[in-house]
Amino acid sequence: MRATQGEGYTKMKIGIVGCGQVGAASAYACVMRGVGTELLLCDRSMSFARAQAEDILHATPFAASMPVSAGDIAALHGAGIVMIAAGVPQKDARESRLDLLKRNAELFEEIIPQILKAAPEAILLIASNPVDVMTHLAADIAYRQCGHPKSKVIGSGTILDTARFRALMATHLGVSSHSVHGYVLGEHGDSEVLHWSGTTVGNMPLGDFAAQVQSPVTAAVREEIDQGVRRAAYRIIQGKGATWFGIGAGMARLAQAMIEDQRAVVTCCTPTADIEGISDVTLSLPRIVSADGITHTLYPVLSKDEQDALRRSASLIKEAITAVLGDSCL
Repeated sequence: MRATQGEGYTKMKIGIVGCGQVGAASAYACVMRGVGTELLLCDRSMSFARAQAEDILHATPFAASMPVSAGDIAALHGAGIVMIAAGVPQKDARESRLDLLKRNAELFEEIIPQILKAAPEAILLIASNPVDVMTHLAADIAYRQCGHPKSKVIGSGTILDTARFRALMATHLGVSSHSVHGYVLGEHGDSEVLHWSGTTVGNMPLGDFAAQVQSPVTAAVREEIDQGVRRAAYRIIQGKGATWFGIGAGMARLAQAMIEDQRAVVTCCTPTADIEGISDVTLSLPRIVSADGITHTLYPVLSKDEQDALRRSASLIKEAITAVLGDSCL
């Protein structure tokens, strides 16, 4: 994907497929951050997509001025990035997670070839949950049906979990979250791995920095932050039904890295050949994100406990992928 240049500015059309809370929040975050120069919203309900587009358009005088409209998938023509937040709802409490996954796989089988027919060069950004499995399915479908490279199918993964980790650590230390550098790896879910051993603050190891500002990171503090990150979605869902602002900002951040060809290091998920002995699995690692999608995957130095935890996380995701795709995984 290369943004087109014209009259001194970079032009980039972004499509959003699925205009519920996550899709709408992603579009709104793009407007607020000035990411892209045109937004097109698609949903199975055209009236809903039009209403969301009109509401977001009315925010542009307070942020980035850009066209925001609604259309069908064919109208994605020319989009360099397509965010996918679509998914079918659970029928009822009796429907298993696997059955729900299979129905979402059927939805992706339907819409992804349509998206790539309209915008064959687009990078696909996946936000649909469970995002690791859905990103793997999307990459499988895009490659199998359209020959689309898997490096151009990217899931939001743990970009939000990493942001939560940095925000909570910054609060404990009394510094800006921009000064905290630490990652959450693996699954976007219960088995995610907080990379404590590699976390730095102001270019100093976490323990050294914490000691100097007299805010030691004790075992109790670690446990509190771990649960604050790992259980965040549960608390938010209990309070308001779903999460959307944080992930919307994360999706806009990923799009910005691509549009500006930043080569930024971001935790996100894409199919990975091997991690800790688990092959052909999609999970989050630090990756270099540019105008071409993911150009490099980085493998952080982990403690033995972190290695074991990442292996467990990869195994759980692999089991879910295999349950849906069988042994024909990527």
